[in-house]
Amino acid sequence: MAATKHRKRIVIKIGSSSLAHPETGRVNYAKIERLVRTLCDLQNMDLDVCLVSSGAIAVGRQALGMKERPTDISTKQACAAVGQGKLMMTYQKLFGEYNHTAGQVLLTKNTMVNPVSRENAKNTFEELFQLGVVPIVNENDTVSTYEMQFGDNDTLSALVASLVGADLLILLSDIDGLYTDNPRTNPDAVLMKEVDVIDDSIYQMAKTDVGSNVGTGGMATKLMAAKIATYSGADMIIANGEQLDALVDMVKLENFPGTLFHRNENPGFELSQFIMESIG
Repeated sequence: MAATKHRKRIVIKIGSSSLAHPETGRVNYAKIERLVRTLCDLQNMDLDVCLVSSGAIAVGRQALGMKERPTDISTKQACAAVGQGKLMMTYQKLFGEYNHTAGQVLLTKNTMVNPVSRENAKNTFEELFQLGVVPIVNENDTVSTYEMQFGDNDTLSALVASLVGADLLILLSDIDGLYTDNPRTNPDAVLMKEVDVIDDSIYQMAKTDVGSNVGTGGMATKLMAAKIATYSGADMIIANGEQLDALVDMVKLENFPGTLFHRNENPGFELSQFIMESIG
C-alpha cells in the first residue's frame, strides 16, 4: 500500500527565513510560488493539506521600511497588521492561479486552551478540508499579547497538527534537520536521519540554538513541536526550506532529506494541559 494512503492529512510549516532572500530579508516570491504549486499537487493527490506560514511580521517590516526585526511587542503587532494581509493576498493569488482555494485561520493561545474555542476551531478546520480549502494558519500577532513563544510557528504547527489529527507534520526552516551538535560551529556534527524516542540525549543536541535575522525558531522549539506531534500520533520531519521539490518524497517517506521523528502516540497526552504547563 502506498505510504500516502497512510497519510491523509498533512500539516506543513514554513519559517520566515525560508520565505525571504537571505541577502536582503525581502520576500522571495519565486519560492512562495514553488511552495504553493507543490501544495496544490499534494491536494490533487487527495490529501488534506494545511499550511502554517510565518512571515507576516517580516512582510510588514519590509513594507514599513524597517531593516531590522523589531523586538518590542507593539511594533511586532503593527508589522503583523500590515504584513498579514499582504502575505495572505499573495497566497490567495497564487493558489487561485492553480484553481485552488486558500483560507486564513488566525489562532491565539485562548483558542487552544479554551475547550469551546478549541472545538470550534477544530470544526472550522474540518469544514475547510471538506470544502477542499487549504487552511493557512498563523498566530494572531496583531491582537495576541501572550507571547506564546511559538518559535517562528514551530510549536504552533504542532498544536495545529494535534488539533486536526494530522498524520504528518513537516517543518521547513533554514536547517537540514537534527544534528548531533550545532553544524555551524562543529564541522563533525552528523545529521540524524531518524529519531524513535525523544529522550534526554536528543534534548542535549538542542542545547545550542540556531536562528536567523528573519526567523525566531531554533532546534529547542522544533523538539517541543516533535514531542507534541509524535505524542499526538503524527510523524514529523525537519527539513530545509530549500528542499521544496522533495515535499512529495517527504509525504511518502521515500529518500527524503531531513530528520524523521516517528510517531509515538501517548494516550495520556492532553493538549491544553501541555500548553499551560510548557508554554504558560
